[in-house]
Amino acid sequence: MDLFEYQGKLYFKKFGIPVSDGGAADNLEDAVNIAEKIGYPIVVKAQVQVGGRGKAGGIKIANNLDELKEHFQNILGMDIKGHIVKLVWLERSSDIKEEYYASFTLNRAKRLHLCMLSAQGGVEIEKVAEENPEAISRLDIDPSKGLNHGELEDFVKSANLNDQAVEGVIDILTKLYDCFVNGDADLVEINPLILTVEGKVHALDAKVTLDDDAAFRHEDWIEYRGLSDADDREKAAHEKGLNYIGLDGTVGVIANGAGLAMSTCDVVNQVGGSPANFLDIGGGANADLMAAALEVINSDPKVKSILVNIFGGIVRCDEVAKGIVTAMGKVDIKSPIVIRLDGTNAPLAREILNEQKSEKLVPEATMLSAAKKAVELAN
Repeated sequence: MDLFEYQGKLYFKKFGIPVSDGGAADNLEDAVNIAEKIGYPIVVKAQVQVGGRGKAGGIKIANNLDELKEHFQNILGMDIKGHIVKLVWLERSSDIKEEYYASFTLNRAKRLHLCMLSAQGGVEIEKVAEENPEAISRLDIDPSKGLNHGELEDFVKSANLNDQAVEGVIDILTKLYDCFVNGDADLVEINPLILTVEGKVHALDAKVTLDDDAAFRHEDWIEYRGLSDADDREKAAHEKGLNYIGLDGTVGVIANGAGLAMSTCDVVNQVGGSPANFLDIGGGANADLMAAALEVINSDPKVKSILVNIFGGIVRCDEVAKGIVTAMGKVDIKSPIVIRLDGTNAPLAREILNEQKSEKLVPEATMLSAAKKAVELAN
C-alpha cells in the first residue's frame, strides 16, 4: 500500500523523524487556516502518487495570501500523469543548503535489508543510478542482527556528505530503519533529505510503501486505505480480497499465483495484445472466488476479452472448471472468456468446459494458444 507524501510524513513523525510543519487541505478555507498557523512562505504541494509533480506545476511557493489562493486553486483538480489532485499539502518553506537521498528497502536477491544514501538528492534517483552509480552508497543489513550503529556511522561518513550533516543523517537513518522494520514497510524513502542553512537535517519529502500482509498488526492503517489513490477497479478487488493491479489494455487476466499471472501478462504482450490487469486469485479457484474475479474484470469497460489461466497443483482442475461454469451463471459476462487449465485432473476439466463451449466460453489447450485467441477476440 503506497502512502501519499503527507501520510508518509505523518508516519515518519511517529518514529521521531523530523519533518516540516504543515497540513492537508481539500478546500481553500482550510488551506488559508493552515497557512495562518504555520506562517509564510508556504510550499503548496499536490498530493498524487506519481513523480514529476514539480515539472507539472504541482509544487509552488506562496509568499502571501494572494499567492496561496492562486496556487491552491490552480493545483487542486490538476491532472498530473493521469492522477487528479484531490488533496493539497501545505508546509512551511525550508532554507535549503544541501539535498541528499536516503532509503531503506528489501534486497530480495540477497534476502537482506538495503540502505541507500546519496549526496545527490532532489533528483530522480534512477537517473543517478544510471548516469553516476558510484554516487549512491549501499549498505546491506542482516535483518536477524539489525542495524549496527558503528557500521552505520562509517557508512554515512563515507558517503561524501557535508560534515555538518553527518550526525543528523546518522540519527535520521537510525529512526528511518526503525520505521522500516517496526512500521512494517517495504520501502521508506526521503528525497530530498535536506541540510538547512541552520545546520539541521530533516525530511522534506516522504515515500512510504506499507506491507499489506502486516495490516493485521496496524488497525490505524484503515485510514490510509480510505484515501488511497487506487482506481475503482482496484478498490473493488481489494474489498473482495483479490490481488489486483489495473493496467491499460483490453485483455482481462485471471491466474492462480503471482508468477503465473505475470507470465500470462507477458505472453499476452508477446502475441500482440495488451493486458488490462494483473489478477492473482491465489491457490483456490472456487465458484465464489471466480465470480468475484470475473465481476471485477467485467466492470472494466476497456476489457474486450478475458483470459483465465489456471494451473492445478493442489487444486483440482475439474473443480476449477465447475467453479468457472457456476461463476458464469452468477455474473452477466460482457466479454468472451478464453480458458486454459492444466495440471491435476486437466482432461476431466476440459470435458466439463467443452460441454459448455460457446461464443462466450472458449477452452484452449495451451497458454500460448489461449493468449492468441484472447487477443484475437479482443481485436
